[in-house]
Amino acid sequence: MAGARRYGRVGVHDDDHRNDLEPLWGEVQSRLRASVPESTYRLWLEPLRVAGARGSTLHIRAPDGIRAWVERRYSSLIREGLAGAGADFDEVSFGPLEGGDEEGDDTQLNPQYSFDHFVIGEGNRLAHAAALAVAEAPSEAYNPLFLHGPPGLGKTHLLVAIANYLRLHAPELEVRYTTAERFTNEFVAALRCSGSDRFKDRHRDLDVLLVDDVQFLEGKHATEEEFFHTFNALYEGGSQVVLSADRLPSELLTLAERLRDRFEWGLTVPVDHPDLATRLTVLRRLAREAGLEAASREALAERAGRIDTNARRLRGALTKVIAHASITEAPLSPELVAAVVPRTRRGGDADPVEEIQKLVASSFGISTADLIGPSRAAGPVRARHVAILLTRERTALSLPEIGQRFGGRDHSTVLNSLRRAEAAIAGDEQLLARVNSLRETIHNPADPPR
Repeated sequence: MAGARRYGRVGVHDDDHRNDLEPLWGEVQSRLRASVPESTYRLWLEPLRVAGARGSTLHIRAPDGIRAWVERRYSSLIREGLAGAGADFDEVSFGPLEGGDEEGDDTQLNPQYSFDHFVIGEGNRLAHAAALAVAEAPSEAYNPLFLHGPPGLGKTHLLVAIANYLRLHAPELEVRYTTAERFTNEFVAALRCSGSDRFKDRHRDLDVLLVDDVQFLEGKHATEEEFFHTFNALYEGGSQVVLSADRLPSELLTLAERLRDRFEWGLTVPVDHPDLATRLTVLRRLAREAGLEAASREALAERAGRIDTNARRLRGALTKVIAHASITEAPLSPELVAAVVPRTRRGGDADPVEEIQKLVASSFGISTADLIGPSRAAGPVRARHVAILLTRERTALSLPEIGQRFGGRDHSTVLNSLRRAEAAIAGDEQLLARVNSLRETIHNPADPPR
């Protein structure tokens, strides 16, 4: 474009240049909007944010649920938009929307993660109320606040909503949202490079610290030690701490006991699976955001009935149906939903214990029969201990009930298996990584269409 300003060769971590790229990104977004149907733009391209640039690469942030699909399907379209806007960028790269620079800058928190956008149901009503109370009066309501539940139920949404609320209504406060994984990575990097003093300043000189997925700290003894002192410094200084995990503090079995104890000092709140009414509300909101105000109520009801696990699966299922409808030019209907979306139910077609047994057996390279059966070989025994541990974590079955599902073993045998699994994980980082991977897989959200 003649006379257009040329953009490029900018440092990705320079905030001034990042702001300088906003006009360019606005022009690119306008070009993208004109190139695709409105529903496609609203669903896939509007949520994208410019993060910065390095050399000839523009860095873009995208929500987790759409990032891989946008990168595969729309990278070339975005490059065309950049070229049309006169930008000197040959490539684009994608990162998480909540991510930041290598020092964990969290200034780009997802603005959609707000209390107004959170759909309240019976399974999350208490968690929402507690999070809002903390946002309105940090350190005066519940400290620490600990939210727990399987992935995809809104824990991250609530933590980020607290951060967004405080940045809007109490900008004088120092607020930081991070994940336990990012905390660990930054701590390790600090030890290797700049030393830990700057790291401590970033995490202890705060009014509010929000840490997601603290189960990631399990087995990382040096990071646990640092987090223990960070927690103490903040708590004793009157700062608010908000944490989330996929389990109760008492079930973080390989985490240091003194940390588990501190996590329970305040209020511990579960976030449970959404009921049908909540799932329908979530789907209607997602459909509106995708520009599908006229979406069939029957189709949404069919989709809500087929997915009863979590909101991420709902979003993934909606995305998949929209993509199929767009490609095949078919109307959104209950029949299309039935053809595209398999049933995913916690208490219906899918047996969670069988799911765990199959996943663990596959991970350890043995048969399900060996996993459940009487084999005393080292491989099946270790796999069996892990499967029993995951069944204990992921179901409401009692120890005798678990024993019945694992070859009719008795209460004491199951208890011994749990203890041996905990001891093995505590002393083997590779086994811990495998178990954490299995934990994620058990509640893995539906992937975008391929």
